[in-house]
Amino acid sequence: MAGPDLAVGAVVVDDDRLLLVKRSTAPGAGTWAVPGGRVERGETLAEAVTRELREETGLDGACGAFIGLTELLPEAEDEPHAVILDFEVTLFEAGEPVAASDATEAAWFFLSDVADLRLAPGLAEFLHDHQIIATFT
Repeated sequence: MAGPDLAVGAVVVDDDRLLLVKRSTAPGAGTWAVPGGRVERGETLAEAVTRELREETGLDGACGAFIGLTELLPEAEDEPHAVILDFEVTLFEAGEPVAASDATEAAWFFLSDVADLRLAPGLAEFLHDHQIIATFT
């Protein structure tokens, strides 16, 4: 039996806005999440963070400090057990994201509006617990 998938997330806050992508695959298909995905073999965590950011949004940035982790347990037989390590990311140049890879949409949301979105499992709690958003529903 295989162990959990290791994944990363890019938490990009710019001008009181959070960068989010709408996921097209499980877990959380159809929900908004921070850009991210699986760490590939031979790739550092920082490389995975910046690659996933570029692949899903077309934006480039520098991986910063580790924020925290989320563990997603499978709710269905076809869903993976995932451990997601989230990092602060600073963009090299501010810009509008363009969705690609496994993201169907990419957009900036004011921090005050994030809790009103249909977020990926555990994301609202994570963002609140790490003082990125003030409240969650």
